[in-house]
Amino acid sequence: MLWFRSVFEFAGKVGHFSIRVLIDSVRSPFEFAQLSRQLAEVGNRSLALIVVSGFALGAVMTLHTRNTLVTFGAAAMIPAVQAVSFFVEIGPLVAGLLLAGRVGSGIGAVLANMRASEQIDAIESLSIDSFKFLVVPRVLACVIALPLLTLFMDFSGLLGGFLSEVLSSHISPELYINRAFDNLQWSNFIAPTLKTAIFGFIIGSVSSYFGYTTDKGAQGVGEAATNSVVVSSLLIIVADVLLIKCIFFLFPDTAI
Repeated sequence: MLWFRSVFEFAGKVGHFSIRVLIDSVRSPFEFAQLSRQLAEVGNRSLALIVVSGFALGAVMTLHTRNTLVTFGAAAMIPAVQAVSFFVEIGPLVAGLLLAGRVGSGIGAVLANMRASEQIDAIESLSIDSFKFLVVPRVLACVIALPLLTLFMDFSGLLGGFLSEVLSSHISPELYINRAFDNLQWSNFIAPTLKTAIFGFIIGSVSSYFGYTTDKGAQGVGEAATNSVVVSSLLIIVADVLLIKCIFFLFPDTAI
């Protein structure tokens, strides 16, 4: 019973924290300089991880699906299966989980360290809103960067799948592209990509919550980093189930 109570208490605190983020994100003054720095941290420094992971995942996926599709005489569907599965589900979900691991832990650790070393108190002593200065830019950076990173994940996955398929069937780039995008609808691309903005909000809000609200000193730095990754990843998976149901309801053609 106490476990359920603590879960609901945590949900309430994170919900209140997230609402404050939403309110402060549209309230002046706007910290554009901080937002630019955080976009560089979240986006640029995560790009290599996203591209390499997408490429490897695309190549492996083609290797696994090729034998099955060839058995049923559907080898021509390999590019289409690759494209739809990456754009609808694999790209958004994997990109979100990778960003939760790389960026979520960093946000939690940095803010917890600033809290432990009293840097946040020093910022507030200068009459600066520490929440708006430190938390809001990090959350907005995650919201903006993750959909863009998802695009790199999708297309690097298609590139990996293409190169893997070339080694097996010597398919031409033109034929692969035509087969991959022939039956692809805009609903297969836009809605699943935009849902990653919600994943970004989850990562930024949860990670900032654990880092900003810690009160355990140096010990809280490690706990904030760990909790940020675990909780963000779990919430992304749960949110993905709910969002994909909504997308399939609103856009039936999106279903694989």
